[in-house]
Amino acid sequence: MSDNAAARGDMSTCSVSKGCFVFKPSTKKRKLSQSTAHDFGIRNDDSEDTELRFVTCQSLWNQIKSETEKVQEDLNKQLLDNLMNFLSRFHSEFQEKTAEWTCRMKFREIPTAALVLGVNVTDHDLTFRSVSDFLQNNITPYIALLEAKDCPGIKNLMQKLMGQLMNCYVDVDSLEDEDYVQVSQNRIRCSMSSLIKWYESVTKKTDSETPSKKRTTSTHWQSPPVVVIFKDMESFTTKVLQDFIVICSQHIHELPLVLIFGIATSPMIIHRLLPHSVSSLLCIELFQSLSCKDHLSTIIDKLLLTAQFPFKLGEKVLQVLINIFLYHDFSVQNFIKGFQLCIVEHFYSQPLSVLCCQLADLQKRVHSLSHDQCENIRRLPSFRRYVEEQESGKQVALLTTDNFLKEETQKLLEDLHVYHENYVSVLRCLHVFTSSLPKYPLGKQIRELHCACLENQVWETEEYESSLQLARMLNKSDLVTMLQQCMEILLSSSGKEFDKTVEKLKKFLTEFENLEVAEAFQEQDVSISSQKELQKKTDLYHLQKTLLELKESRRSKKLTKFEMLRFEVVDYIDSLVRKYLVPADRRTLHEILYFNTAAVLRGHLNAAPRTALHTALNNPHWYLKNQALKCDGGSISNKAPDICIVYKLHLECGRLINLVDWLEAFSTVVMAGEEPNADTASSDQMDDIIHARFIRAVSELELLGFIKPSKQKTDHVARLTWGGC
Repeated sequence: MSDNAAARGDMSTCSVSKGCFVFKPSTKKRKLSQSTAHDFGIRNDDSEDTELRFVTCQSLWNQIKSETEKVQEDLNKQLLDNLMNFLSRFHSEFQEKTAEWTCRMKFREIPTAALVLGVNVTDHDLTFRSVSDFLQNNITPYIALLEAKDCPGIKNLMQKLMGQLMNCYVDVDSLEDEDYVQVSQNRIRCSMSSLIKWYESVTKKTDSETPSKKRTTSTHWQSPPVVVIFKDMESFTTKVLQDFIVICSQHIHELPLVLIFGIATSPMIIHRLLPHSVSSLLCIELFQSLSCKDHLSTIIDKLLLTAQFPFKLGEKVLQVLINIFLYHDFSVQNFIKGFQLCIVEHFYSQPLSVLCCQLADLQKRVHSLSHDQCENIRRLPSFRRYVEEQESGKQVALLTTDNFLKEETQKLLEDLHVYHENYVSVLRCLHVFTSSLPKYPLGKQIRELHCACLENQVWETEEYESSLQLARMLNKSDLVTMLQQCMEILLSSSGKEFDKTVEKLKKFLTEFENLEVAEAFQEQDVSISSQKELQKKTDLYHLQKTLLELKESRRSKKLTKFEMLRFEVVDYIDSLVRKYLVPADRRTLHEILYFNTAAVLRGHLNAAPRTALHTALNNPHWYLKNQALKCDGGSISNKAPDICIVYKLHLECGRLINLVDWLEAFSTVVMAGEEPNADTASSDQMDDIIHARFIRAVSELELLGFIKPSKQKTDHVARLTWGGC
């Protein structure tokens, strides 16, 4: 701390009594450490190319991040366009003072957009940021984003609203002097009349001054509306909403105000929060965002089911991320963060991830591998399986000659990239067939089918067999539509192996077209002949005999041409599945491109605070890495923190713990290894210190919820946890 700062600190901490003084840190951003790439490579098995791995990881994530932002922008486009149409309609009515506007002003109705965003609350911030940026860039600069935590009362709401609109402060946290914020807010008289006067003065200045002097740009409308966004409407108190709406409705003819409600549950929440007398003041239009499940399907489709990115997720890892999404938060942003964690963990823990790159860079990186990295390749389980399948001469060359190994590695990785391209195309074709089957044996979403194909050879599962049986009963129109969709998928694929497949599908479509005319004539002939047979025999005996013969002939009749062709189509799709949808873990060198360590990911994302707390208290060496704290399972080190000693002693007790016995045991452990002091005064002082340490440790255990005071005995405490964690 500098001399000036020290002097200022000494003056500001002058006090009659002792106290705790808080100094807010400077707002200047601290310089970030430049050793990120170095930290990326700090491992027990520190390998080469650490910096290159870090750069590759960073580059890959930047590409994926830009792709996700583009996807989210496309998904929000419809919602933003609808919002723009909604605002433009009300704005034109306000400008032209139409009859509809006059009628609405008569009833003091406020234009209100209800955005139903779903229960994935963690994604709402991103959506509102997109909405706010879109409105500011295209419609109006006057936007206020309000949250329930900042608006406990109508006064706070008005202060927040007028502060954002009048630009009194941009970010309270970014200002050093808190008093400045308070002074700025006190200069404003928080009322609707002040807001209206400000709006009139601002719009007049906008018309008279040059655009360079104003915040508004040429893209903004003339007399733009004031948009107030309630990000979490359900969290606002009823009284605050009622008062604000009633106040705004009284001034709606002077101020072009538009409300936007962010709703996580159902639009009915508006009528539950607001009485009819207040909700009738709102002219509500409903807007529905894309469901989070559809959003996730699009993200998986763009990030995983593509050959654009070399990095892939294994089946167990993908299942962990999907389960967290489905059973915890429905958050697409958290799914993307989990995906980012997988990328970082893969490049951090896998030395050969330097080869997880685009095909254009593959050859250069493979030929620059060192001998140690070649040995890492030879140790891969999939590569060892591959070597065992080769002839003896090639086995020796792969295990002893680095140059031969590099050539073979390049070829295998190129084959793996081709496998990805073909896999995605055939997976989409199979999904076309299975997504419309009854009860969806292989799942309705393509992500379910993808997980099934990654887990096992999908053609060996019962679900796949039942899917084939159902596909063999599809009608002609559905089958033709599916074949056409498969053709479009294969034609748009970058794989070069599907030319013959496309020709085969075209041939199937041609045969289906030729069948239509032939079957029409055949059915007509059969119906005429059966009618003639029935007309010949009119007595009951011959009629029953004829019907039985027709029934038997139908049972034993041969398959029609359509049925034979349908079987042929399904069998051909089955052959494509068996050829191209081989699980990724059966491919050689899949460890380089696939992240399969689901246990590590689960440990990062699925928090277990109780287990972590037990580990920290029972074995402090696990976290502190202090050798003095290392001890055998049953022993207690006197070097451990007091709370750890008290915790381990309490594990040996029953339901009720005697505080006196507990203190004696604690004192015995703490004093172990120390020489007894003959001085009575110093001994008493030490006892007081040990007593104070014990009281503090017990209080900390009580705060953590392991014990509580007992009403049965005043000198006992009750134990609350069992089972060691």
